[in-house]
Amino acid sequence: MAIEFGLLTLGAYLLGSVPAAYLAARWSRGIDIRQCGDGNVGSTNLMRLTSKRIAIPVVIFDLGKGALMVWVAQLLGLDIPQQVTVGLAAIIGHNWPVFLHFNGGRGIFTSLGVISILAPWLGLIVLVIAYGLAPFHQLAVGVFLAVIFAPTGAWVLSQPLGVTDKLPITLGFLAIFLIVLIRRSTAPRTIFTSSVPLGQLLVNRLLFDRDIRDREAWIKQRPSQPEKQGKG
Repeated sequence: MAIEFGLLTLGAYLLGSVPAAYLAARWSRGIDIRQCGDGNVGSTNLMRLTSKRIAIPVVIFDLGKGALMVWVAQLLGLDIPQQVTVGLAAIIGHNWPVFLHFNGGRGIFTSLGVISILAPWLGLIVLVIAYGLAPFHQLAVGVFLAVIFAPTGAWVLSQPLGVTDKLPITLGFLAIFLIVLIRRSTAPRTIFTSSVPLGQLLVNRLLFDRDIRDREAWIKQRPSQPEKQGKG
């Protein structure tokens, strides 16, 4: 069983690393999504740059790769901590993909896929919270609230929501929350945002997933020129 677990974890990372949004942008428009819009290798940026027709299959794929790997882990009879680990590997692969020099998306849809298989009712609530603010153009805030709620809900509402083995699932959802924080906060500054104070920068990134408050200005700027940080 240890061999199956190791191979499945590696497979989850590699499947998570498949950059569907990047590939869709290349194939449909001939553009590098990392150089356009807000620079994020994700379906939201893809939709802005292309169309819903192109972005929706990417959303389904990103959801599916997290859900699929956890589901396979369940079929193989792996225990809950191992299922959580496999799910986290898929999310890490999406965020730090080996195929894009470890610079990927935010892993939100992949995370939702993982959560939905591990705790289906909780996954539905998390989805509603995440997209409840979307009509007000505050999707990033909704996502932030959702990933905060996930570990809290898994611990406090485990019995009514049918969450089994709440400790490993709660810890897994806490890890997802930390991954979101790390991914949002560690992106390199761009020339466009080099003068934003550090405290304000962190608040903007954690709450709004961008370096500045002005959403339209952030989307239109080209984030492809990171501020030099002494790296060759």
